[in-house]
Amino acid sequence: MPSDTTDRWMPVALSADLPARTVMPARIGAETIALWRSASGQAAASADRCPHRGMRLSHGFVRGEALSCIYHGWRYAKAGNCLGIPAHPGLTPPETIRVATFPVVEQDGFVWVGKGAPESQPPRLEGFSPLRSLTVSATIAAIEAAAGASTDADGLLKPAGAADGLCLLLSDQADGQTLMHVLLDRRAKSRERIAASRFAETLRRRAEALAVEGARP
Repeated sequence: MPSDTTDRWMPVALSADLPARTVMPARIGAETIALWRSASGQAAASADRCPHRGMRLSHGFVRGEALSCIYHGWRYAKAGNCLGIPAHPGLTPPETIRVATFPVVEQDGFVWVGKGAPESQPPRLEGFSPLRSLTVSATIAAIEAAAGASTDADGLLKPAGAADGLCLLLSDQADGQTLMHVLLDRRAKSRERIAASRFAETLRRRAEALAVEGARP
């Protein structure tokens, strides 16, 4: 999924990597966002800057159904509105104090964040189970060259020589980096999961080597 494509869903994380009451940085193209999960288990995505002093919200913390800035504790709801300012406990924050938010869909073990305004839903990955995610210091084109195969319209790639049931879901993060999610058939055994993980590591090294070679004058 190219980062310059607007109105698309981007697979930014595995659901298993985002436990309740946590926040983490994620990328949609070149933009960093704060991806978080409330105490009730709802995933949300916010711009990664607190309107107060510009602190990264991905450095903050989650309590209940709100994301708080680590600097002065300003609290934000999933909708982006400010819920409270600790220094002024009696103040109802005005609606003008808010952070930008992004649409989120969680399905098939992935957290998808909308870039722009997607008209459809994210692609279904039924029959697959997410194994792990790797950041690759190479473009999607370099990964395709290393894999001997091309991605489809949904960003899925079936590497040549890979075991049956292994598939990669690629998301362009700009700046020559790609987020590579490894998927396996839901029926895969433990030894197949280990082999798939090793295959992904080898493919990453191969793609990064090709990227280095391509950058040489």
